Amino acid sequence: MPREYQFDYDLRHLVYFREVARQLHFRKAAEALAVAQPALSRQIAQLEAALGVPLFTRSRRKVELTPAGKALLERTDPLLRSLNGLPGELRALAGGETGHLKVAFTGLAMATVLPGILREFHRKFPGIRLELGESPTAVQLGALQSGELACGFFHPDASTPGLKTRLLLREKNSVLLPSDHPLAAQPVLRLRDLASTPFVLFPRAHNPGFYDRVLAAFSRAGVTPRIAEEVWPRANGVGLVRAGVGATFMCPSEARHLPPEVVFRPLEGPTPESRLVLGWRASPKPEPALAAFLAVVADLPRARLITSTARPA
Repeated sequence: MPREYQFDYDLRHLVYFREVARQLHFRKAAEALAVAQPALSRQIAQLEAALGVPLFTRSRRKVELTPAGKALLERTDPLLRSLNGLPGELRALAGGETGHLKVAFTGLAMATVLPGILREFHRKFPGIRLELGESPTAVQLGALQSGELACGFFHPDASTPGLKTRLLLREKNSVLLPSDHPLAAQPVLRLRDLASTPFVLFPRAHNPGFYDRVLAAFSRAGVTPRIAEEVWPRANGVGLVRAGVGATFMCPSEARHLPPEVVFRPLEGPTPESRLVLGWRASPKPEPALAAFLAVVADLPRARLITSTARPA
């Protein structure tokens, strides 16, 4: 091992050195440390020998720091202050009061349940920093399994090995149309009414399960879908509907605040269902910060999480 990484002194030497440097008096420093003065002098001598430089100049009248002693004090003082606070920081970390979580979400989560969850979490655990990022389901699943994400809000196809999930929302979709669409004035629509309307979807690779449910709903309605664009994230699809490119699917709980260029209409008959879950890696005991996040979600009233319990069409 290189010489610069070999330390022939320990924290006790540094604590003793700092007190002598503060007092500039060996007897007073020994009293403050509750040690015998000869023992303190030996500790300082050992530290000087280990470092190979004198740290103090001593005379009958006074004790002074050498330039090397001043430099050591500048480095030692912040280190020891940091170490003094370490037990409390570690207890807070172990207790889930502080920490860091990387959390992914889809557009549906942010438009529905996630803001309320975040508000409550920040209120209860202000010391835990959340790193949030929008990500499609397929990307989240890989990141969760690799440990890159602590948890994610996504749309499941089926059970995923190694992950636990909690259902947050389950809703049948309705349709979002440009406000000048010929059917915009109709209070209720069916997919077969929209046979000639182009649709804006998202790439199947991002969420194969929902994409296939969309195609299955069209098939049950006896309609071959006209797919005008496939875009992501969800906000881009809404933007294309505003631009008149086509229609798209949307959950009722997403449709509370819409721009004037679009209209939201319920669908009767076959229609795809959206399912939103919170997922995390299965383990006997989650990390404290993650456990705190999961507890907040579990404590929220169920009525605020699951907007609809409709069964698949």
